[in-house]
Amino acid sequence: MVFTNWARNQTCSPAEVRAPASVADVVRAVRDAAASGRRLRMAGTGHSFTGVALTDGIMLRPGALTGVAAWAEDQVTVRAGTPLRVLNELLHERGLALANMGDITEQTVAGAVQTGTHGTGRDSGGLADQIAALELVLADGTVATAVPGDELFDAARVGLGALGVLTAVTFRVEPAFLLHHRRRRMPLSDILVSLDELTAGNEHLDFFWLPHTDACLVKTNNRHPGPARPPGAVKHWLDAVLLENTLFGAACAVGARAPGLIPRINAVSAAALGDSESVDVSHRAFTARRDVRFLEMEYAVPRERLAQALRETRDLVERMDWRITFPVEVRVTPPSDAWLSTAYGRASAYVACHVYRPTPNPAYFEGVEEIMTRLDGRPHWGKLHTRDAAYLAKVYPRFADFTALRDRLDPGRLFTNDYLDRVLG
Repeated sequence: MVFTNWARNQTCSPAEVRAPASVADVVRAVRDAAASGRRLRMAGTGHSFTGVALTDGIMLRPGALTGVAAWAEDQVTVRAGTPLRVLNELLHERGLALANMGDITEQTVAGAVQTGTHGTGRDSGGLADQIAALELVLADGTVATAVPGDELFDAARVGLGALGVLTAVTFRVEPAFLLHHRRRRMPLSDILVSLDELTAGNEHLDFFWLPHTDACLVKTNNRHPGPARPPGAVKHWLDAVLLENTLFGAACAVGARAPGLIPRINAVSAAALGDSESVDVSHRAFTARRDVRFLEMEYAVPRERLAQALRETRDLVERMDWRITFPVEVRVTPPSDAWLSTAYGRASAYVACHVYRPTPNPAYFEGVEEIMTRLDGRPHWGKLHTRDAAYLAKVYPRFADFTALRDRLDPGRLFTNDYLDRVLG
């Protein structure tokens, strides 16, 4: 079998693939891997752009390790292979919701948690910050439960699969709520001088800058008492399907064949941006449809350095005369206490650069990465970057604690692969 990720830029041929349906199946696989001298990784739906899930040994596919294991008044324990979209539906049926989430729901719970999926929020953090407990199978085949107060809890919430195989996650949840979702066009030049006001004035801020223009699509989500006013079926189709996917994909394809047209294409796209608003259940307002395949690099910088990061990125694109069809996305999060969270210890802003999958542009990513690392940026663990352990040890205060814990839990490196060898040493 050949495993290929969603973006089709990472592949591997594991020696064996297993589909565990229980914790006992995972324990058996871990012990078999150790006994045979093979490495082991669990791969979800392949939404990481890096090689974090790849292995030449035993690959676990958790499609049968799904569903809710336990409900509590304000918590839910869900098995690791459950897709986030399924978790959202199960919570909604019970009148519950996560406080915050990212915009992609195809990921498994384990994959999203282990790579640090974060979403955007002024006060509410990413998935790692909503976890109440973790269940993992360790390299010696024992099953561990990590809870607040344990060093394993703070390390494994964004653990990259390096400390053990995640088999279940307990999330804190809350009563379902509505969000006032607003989309509007704003000039980047205006945003750069009002970032503090935009961030402080909205619970969830997410904006997209179209290169070669001064246009941004600004999306805000704020809690609303109701009643719900979901977007109509026609309006939703126009925005989420036709404009953001079908026509955008066609524009990317034209730009790939005729790069000189990209600035004009982006100008037309900017002119098509329109204002809209709705009031809908939270998980629908948070999430988006993504049909056009792309490659992505994302860095978290200290929030106070966001304006500088954006100005330098804009100036770099103009100076180098690159042709970039995909927008640059910007989000924010509060500080996190998960050791390898990109927001550990600081309010953070995220700058995500994308390129159309058929037309990779390594120079673009390399140039932006130079800017972000100069600003003490931390790369998203599941998105493309070139950083190694020497750099990451400088920007993560608890990096040495994480690697020391890894040395104790997995001294034989049962759970490693080439990507982890680079980023963890």
